Amino acid sequence: MRNLTTLWRREVASLWFSPVAYILTTMFLVVMGVGFWFVASYRLVDGASIYDVLRALYGGVAWFALLMVIPVLTMRSFAEEKRSGTLEMLLTAPVTDWEVVLAKFLGLVTIYILMWAPTLAYLLILNHVNDAQTALDIGALGSTYLGLLLIGMFFLSIGLLCSALTQNLIVAAISTFACLGVIFIGGFLPEVSPSPVLRQLTEPFSPILHMLDFARGLVDTRPLVLYVSGTWLMLTTTTRVLESRRWRA
Repeated sequence: MRNLTTLWRREVASLWFSPVAYILTTMFLVVMGVGFWFVASYRLVDGASIYDVLRALYGGVAWFALLMVIPVLTMRSFAEEKRSGTLEMLLTAPVTDWEVVLAKFLGLVTIYILMWAPTLAYLLILNHVNDAQTALDIGALGSTYLGLLLIGMFFLSIGLLCSALTQNLIVAAISTFACLGVIFIGGFLPEVSPSPVLRQLTEPFSPILHMLDFARGLVDTRPLVLYVSGTWLMLTTTTRVLESRRWRA
């Protein structure tokens, strides 16, 4: 546990005190802020409720922000260590491969949560605009951020695996973006597919539908199991990649 804590602190420090983290956080907040202004301006004028605004924001604009930020955030995790030669030093330290992978993953999740934290201000703005006519549903808001956390963890684990497979930062970022893009586009199949069978098969795996359900305050155990098990699978595969590298060395 001590090794994991030390590695986690090292990872958070390397991410948070790098210019990349500040640039990404700024870009993320700009995209979300512009999206919030655009959605709130048009939806509230049309008489929509604040929950319609939140569903449009977190079920729509958030995807663009995630696809933009996560590939760049995760590309340095292992690829940079390989390129600089520090990965060999890390793997020869008295730590396990699983501790290294988990520490890097938890470091990414920590930064991910900190990036989303300022968006809580949107709730205060909407509550002020709402003029207390309708109390904010804490359960729905909590489920929304739970969905963002679960999907974000899964996406981060994919980026971590892509970074472990190469030492080129650009390749790591592009491969992560490609994987997330396929998942994102595939999420529309239940809505646009002409085949009822295909719609039925893809609906349980659609992150688009899952996020909309979370934004409505619906928490189903199936998406929970899907994203937790998917994250675990990606982290386990990343560990095996590191083990194979150690074996070859």
